[in-house]
Amino acid sequence: MRIEPSHGRAPSRAVITLAITFLMAIWAVNFLVVKIGLRYLPVVTFASFRIVVAALFMLLIAPLCRLLPMFRNSCSGGSLACPDTGRDPSANSSHSTNPTTNVIPSNARDLLSSPTSHKSRLTSHDLWTFAYLGLFGVSINQFFFTLGLRYTNVTHSSIIVGMAPIYTLALAVLFRLEEVTWHKALGMAVALAGVVTLASAAGMSHASPTLLGDAITMCGSLGFATYVVLGKRVAGKYDALTMTTWNFIFGGLVIFPIAIHQAASLGPLANWRAIPWQAWACIAFTGLFSSTLAYLFYFWLLRYLEASQLASFSYLLPVSASALSILFLGERGSWLELLGGALALLGVYTIESTRSR
Repeated sequence: MRIEPSHGRAPSRAVITLAITFLMAIWAVNFLVVKIGLRYLPVVTFASFRIVVAALFMLLIAPLCRLLPMFRNSCSGGSLACPDTGRDPSANSSHSTNPTTNVIPSNARDLLSSPTSHKSRLTSHDLWTFAYLGLFGVSINQFFFTLGLRYTNVTHSSIIVGMAPIYTLALAVLFRLEEVTWHKALGMAVALAGVVTLASAAGMSHASPTLLGDAITMCGSLGFATYVVLGKRVAGKYDALTMTTWNFIFGGLVIFPIAIHQAASLGPLANWRAIPWQAWACIAFTGLFSSTLAYLFYFWLLRYLEASQLASFSYLLPVSASALSILFLGERGSWLELLGGALALLGVYTIESTRSR
């Protein structure tokens, strides 16, 4: 693992390793937290509440983050755009990870230090950009991830989410941002074989709950992939904190009417008091840790690691999330699911290995 100095003295290897371990643990635990939260609240209620809470946390934390060196150095003067660094924002457009559906593009290094136009005020075009990125990256991504977990298990969900680079590559090719090579085509074919194997293990019947959950989860991952591809086109214009904050704001606004409707459907105050504290704890964890703090931690790590280095650790997520689900949720898998997961991750690795060379 190569650590780059970035701005100032780089942390020790032990600190970086501890930070990565902490981040991956949050994302792995997120699968369990959502599953547990869904035991106490209807899925639409939980999904809408977690997104709105995440937006509120981001609004509260963003001003404080501006005072931190990691963001102050990357964007001086509190302006919308960062200083010109000569980096090419079009590189590695499809290299991304989507652990636990919290919208974190692996091109975040480009968002932290990239060529910019020196704007100081938001325009209507900027707000429109943040609006559609928030729709795909926050609203669709997180809502469908939560909804999918209602109908599938943690193993299937973590594998499908871990295949985000495959979906991103497909969209990047569709938008003509990246060319297909035989190596990438082979990786996509292997990953597709893994998905088919997973579907076979779940049961190919249209009435299969697991298959339905897998399909919903994939819709969320496709939303994230769309966010990465579209966001890559404007990555050079905004600093990471500005882009992330506004994406969460608009993502929360899209879901806010649903959250209001779900809140009204809960009825009188007595019904709210009857909701177990575990439900509120799960919403708080997904909003604060899995979304807001995970973003900030990820951006800090990207100051010292290449995106490809950090992305390589995401291959541990399906393994760790599945192990936790077996220990704490009593879920059980099959050898066919294990084979499908291995093929899917092998396909992702086949594609990603070409970018780390």
